[in-house]
Amino acid sequence: MRRELNRIEKTTITGVPTAVRESLEKSVSFLKEEKARLEKTIREHIDQHPTLKQDRHLLESIPAVGPKTAWRMLTLFRARTFTRAPQAAAYVGLVPIEHQSGTSVLKRPRLSKAGDARLRAALYMAAVVATQYNPDIRRLYQRLIARGKTKMSPLRAAMRKLVHICFGVLKHQRPYQPQSV
Repeated sequence: MRRELNRIEKTTITGVPTAVRESLEKSVSFLKEEKARLEKTIREHIDQHPTLKQDRHLLESIPAVGPKTAWRMLTLFRARTFTRAPQAAAYVGLVPIEHQSGTSVLKRPRLSKAGDARLRAALYMAAVVATQYNPDIRRLYQRLIARGKTKMSPLRAAMRKLVHICFGVLKHQRPYQPQSV
């Protein structure tokens, strides 16, 4: 849909015929309707299955996890069997990878990016919100900032922590409760 919206924007700048613009607007309208229909289908599917519905409610008990993030996390944890939270974080691509060759080459660690980029993008936005509203993630974020880390590094750690929290909530089938200080 983003591509079609960009094309519409370009038609206003370049002066494309009206018929082309109308065609693009129809395409965008269709895509919006289709997106709404698919989201409704997802909601109905989850509501028809008591375990999925319960798991969605448990995930939404975590501050910063909204309906769409809960859907993505449900998909992650129902599509694969993880025995530990670090496995899930590694599958998503949220583990640091160090680049070292002998004693002379030592680069800064980076994320592996092995998993689904869309899921990481959704987790990024949820982590940004979590640094404000989730007490566990806020403490982690502030502790890493105080140690002099750049802002992106603590956000990546927050994303990883969010996956760990989601895993724990689903594994123990209990709503989120912040850890005591």
